[in-house]
Amino acid sequence: MEHACGKYADFEGLRERAVALRREGLSRRQIRDQLRVHNNDILNRLLEGEPPPEWTKRPNAKDDLRHRARELRLQGWTYDRIQVELGCSKSSISLWVRDLPKPERRDPTEQARLAARKRWEHEGAIRDAERMGTKATAMREIGAMTDRELFMAGVALYWAEGSKDKSYDRRESVVFVNSDPGVIDLYLAWLDLLGVARERLRFTVMIHETADVTGAEQYWTDLVKADRSAFYKTTLKKHNPKTVRKNVGENYRGCLTVRVLKGSDLYRRIEGWWSGMVVEAKRRTA
Repeated sequence: MEHACGKYADFEGLRERAVALRREGLSRRQIRDQLRVHNNDILNRLLEGEPPPEWTKRPNAKDDLRHRARELRLQGWTYDRIQVELGCSKSSISLWVRDLPKPERRDPTEQARLAARKRWEHEGAIRDAERMGTKATAMREIGAMTDRELFMAGVALYWAEGSKDKSYDRRESVVFVNSDPGVIDLYLAWLDLLGVARERLRFTVMIHETADVTGAEQYWTDLVKADRSAFYKTTLKKHNPKTVRKNVGENYRGCLTVRVLKGSDLYRRIEGWWSGMVVEAKRRTA
């Protein structure tokens, strides 16, 4: 005690130094070490009334939760709904919002409906994440595509979506129509693989007359990287007021027709390739 009393005899002078260090932004530990004051009671007296610098304040992880809980309570949420939303205990929620007015009691069926919707949204988010994960994994499984793989894919794609010759309607022409930009990309890559010059291609946009026709024309022009001179006049589908269209919105751009000029010989080869694929498939399943 004699050492302590002697050491801290000039208390006011020591306090001035402690306050000055505090205002310079030093922490309690730094002030303690500089002044060699290891008695917490005396250190508290020396720093009395002096707030700690901002950098020494530890963030309270629950501050945001408390603020959000109060917001939800003011919106009329129950403790149960707030607990599901924020994932914190009811006891904490009770402490945070006990000064706020209680919400009006809702019809039990409405509460059940709201709870069911909340569960559905939560489960839906999980399913969406799983769905996207599966798609991403499958995409990586494709890897680099060989020329033969692209060739086979293009033949199958054309036979599924392209025009075909009929015994009652002779049309040995190569005409392909689709609304999916990815399908168009693959199809054009396939034509490049076959050595079809881009100068032999002609395009036609087909779209509903009430849609953004100009925007769609620009979209397809940019996608296929062709001059507008390679596009025929856009085909507009008349609006039927009795029908409710589902192909609406900014992502609706109609369909794109891709025609290969002087394509009769190419069409015959495509039909032959497809026939060969069918024969091979039958052989494998025999």
